[in-house]
Amino acid sequence: MVAAGIVIGVVWVAFWLYWFVSAADVKSANRSGRAAYIASRVVLVVVILLLSRLHIFRSRAALHAPWLLALGLVLFFAGLGLAVWARLYIGRNWGMPMSQKEDPELVTTGPYSKVRHPIYTGIISAMLGTALALSLVWLFVAVILGGYFIFSATREEKYMASQFPAAYPAYKRSTKMLIPYIL
Repeated sequence: MVAAGIVIGVVWVAFWLYWFVSAADVKSANRSGRAAYIASRVVLVVVILLLSRLHIFRSRAALHAPWLLALGLVLFFAGLGLAVWARLYIGRNWGMPMSQKEDPELVTTGPYSKVRHPIYTGIISAMLGTALALSLVWLFVAVILGGYFIFSATREEKYMASQFPAAYPAYKRSTKMLIPYIL
């Protein structure tokens, strides 16, 4: 269990480092988008430091069941894999939640052919996997993050509908927001 906590902690740190580095090669956002981008980075660093200080990355599985650890690890790696795949697929069009890019493009293929927000789905799945593998405390983080992502997705969809009035409604009807064929 301790080894799982170390692996998950290291992979989360590597994931966020990749996320920060890859953000350097995206389309410019409008001014309010840049301010939100900087603010979100500061908040993320503070949250990671707080979670580390509270020893959240230590393994404290609620039931000590090997199958929960295995299921948690599968969800964790699959979720981060989906998020990275979606991030690579969207390319330079990627932005922080609710950011408005200059010259946006509507990406509807790859992971975006089934889910409109696969990055959010991946990160939430990874958080749920972390909760199952390490500590149910992570469920609290997953719920908060899930609420934020649903709020962000709703705002982003309004923006995308205004940017792509001909294409976005059909895309929205043919996909789900977060979970393929369900939600």
